[in-house]
Amino acid sequence: MEKNLKQEQSAIIKIAMFGPESTGKTTLAIQLADHYKTAWVPEFARDYLQEKWDRSALICDVDDMLPIAYGQTKLENHGLSIANKYLFCDTNLLVTTVFSEVYYNYCDPLLHKAAQEHEYDLFFLTDIDVPWEKDDLRDKAEGRDAVFAVFKKSLIDNNKPFITLSGDKNLRLAKAISIIEGLTKAKEMGLSSLDFVQIYEHGIPIENIKRQLAIFKNGIPKMHLLSAATFNNGIVKFSEKEFSEKAAFFDQEKSKLKLLKFVPASGAASRMFKFLSVFLSDFKIGEETINAYINRKKDTDLAVFIVGMDKFAFFNMVHEQLKKVHPNFDSLDRDYKNYFFIKMMLDPQYFDFANKPKGILPFHKYYANIASPIEEHLYECGYYSSSNGKSNLHFTVSKEHQSQFQDIIKKTLDRVETETKNTVEIQYSYQNKSTDTIAVEESNAIFRNEKGNLVFRPGGHGALIENLNALDADVIFIKNIDNVILHNNDAIALYKKALAGVLLELQNQVFDYLNVIDSDENDATKVEEIALFLDKKFNVKLAESFDSFTFENKIAAITSALNRPIRVCGMVINEGEAGGGPFWVKDEKNQVSLQIVETSQIDLNDNKQNSILNSATHFNPVDLVCGTKNYKNEKFDLTQFINQNSGFLVKKTNSGKNIKGYELPGLWNGAMANWLTIFIEVPLITFNPVKTVNDLLKNAHQQ
Repeated sequence: MEKNLKQEQSAIIKIAMFGPESTGKTTLAIQLADHYKTAWVPEFARDYLQEKWDRSALICDVDDMLPIAYGQTKLENHGLSIANKYLFCDTNLLVTTVFSEVYYNYCDPLLHKAAQEHEYDLFFLTDIDVPWEKDDLRDKAEGRDAVFAVFKKSLIDNNKPFITLSGDKNLRLAKAISIIEGLTKAKEMGLSSLDFVQIYEHGIPIENIKRQLAIFKNGIPKMHLLSAATFNNGIVKFSEKEFSEKAAFFDQEKSKLKLLKFVPASGAASRMFKFLSVFLSDFKIGEETINAYINRKKDTDLAVFIVGMDKFAFFNMVHEQLKKVHPNFDSLDRDYKNYFFIKMMLDPQYFDFANKPKGILPFHKYYANIASPIEEHLYECGYYSSSNGKSNLHFTVSKEHQSQFQDIIKKTLDRVETETKNTVEIQYSYQNKSTDTIAVEESNAIFRNEKGNLVFRPGGHGALIENLNALDADVIFIKNIDNVILHNNDAIALYKKALAGVLLELQNQVFDYLNVIDSDENDATKVEEIALFLDKKFNVKLAESFDSFTFENKIAAITSALNRPIRVCGMVINEGEAGGGPFWVKDEKNQVSLQIVETSQIDLNDNKQNSILNSATHFNPVDLVCGTKNYKNEKFDLTQFINQNSGFLVKKTNSGKNIKGYELPGLWNGAMANWLTIFIEVPLITFNPVKTVNDLLKNAHQQ
């Protein structure tokens, strides 16, 4: 026998099956070779040991390991010479090494060295969830778990790229083909096998990575503003009587509907306390006064915080803890009192406010209790998001924060349900890791950490379109976790219910039109009526050449325009808040539509675009009511209505190095860009976000 353990080099993509005996390696190798019309490498040991058994009734021993390795290498090198793009190996030298070590507690150094050096583009670790089949050469079914663990550890210890395959043979084949297609694309992009495995385990489709890298290279096109949306030009204004009528209509209809309130609440409150964190980092107690620091830094936020400190809902709890930790606290100098107060608020050993989710923070001080945003949202459900005495409240949270939400809800739910005469079912979801995005260096080269691994970042709140897509409800209210108010639930409810009433009225008309289209009871007059409805109610501008379309193409065009999810967005008068606003925009296909646009999406170096931005009269408070089902009562696939060409490039740091990240199209702008949309002005009372802790000093959050 030729004594050669050297693996021939080739551009062929080599896939190795890897796992204990009787785990489907041979079956899978044959299936894959047949699918890709290429060669596969059988297990040399099978014929070698069967011949030994037939000849002398002797089983395998340690002296057989090296001859098996020589024979396996020869078969594989021959396979490479006849393979077509892919080669599927039933086994490999690393399998032989594991068997040698497991069964004989010894591995020949030549075999061990060769097994480490042999490279494969991917290993499929075959699971033990298939029945063990007895034959002359197999050992026993017992102990498969332990053997499988050894095989897996071997791949990890040798830093081999592997993915575990489970399920029956058909499921494994389908999964393997999908993985191989992804691996091939990754190779074409210049990514390594280990990169691909990391991406795969993160659940990110390789096409997403390809698209993200192209975005880093080419940038994100700026939105082309045509004009700001204003009264009678994209924004509807109702009288108080009209608001009441719309709300009454919603109340009349809601018993037939499942209502749900969707509250994005994933992030920590770090930005809320950022200026205080900077203060603690920069200020040296005893070396200068806080007043001197404020003057030197021109830190008006800190000055406002200190002046209003005793008005915060959390003041008493922090103050009481300070007196426990510092028995002489009341006799301290004012600067020391203020410094220790801020320090205790943010200290991980005590209140750690900056690292906690906003939802659990003490926002409001009532006569009988201190309320968090969670509690305020629970109450709101009873006022406008309930039908038949029941409401559904869905929080998107970070997994590590869910128990903190549950603790607060456990303490408050009975009281809320008693007072509102309404039961609340709580649901949670997490931002899917598959929506994370890859990070790059400033040069747009893929960024790697100190271990050489890819770095992924959360995809921003636009990722929550996936969470929204999974929900089943007829009407969905969307409101941020920090947009709550002290008291005034009745007033807030009026406008929320009115927006929902508008949604239902429009949705009913849309559904009627789509049913008429389905019934083929259409004529030119009906088509013109629907086109006018789209224009007047949803500001949908059909193609300029629409009038020249054939009748069939007109029907197709209006059906496509009508059959979409609907959102009714509350807009408030612009008072200088940072964030998005409503604008008329033209996209890359020259289609004109109403969109919510963030400032970062606008070319501020273009004087005309900057002028349009500055002419905006309204601001988007992220207060939406949505209809996500079609006229057949089927859920829309919301991912089909995203403007994938939008999104945000952000600059961040990782271990002190500058990196760039990509955030997905925002939940209420790019992620909903192709929805049917209506903007309605609502009073400022409905918009009370808490972006910094000082916002809690505003009237909406004080007694």
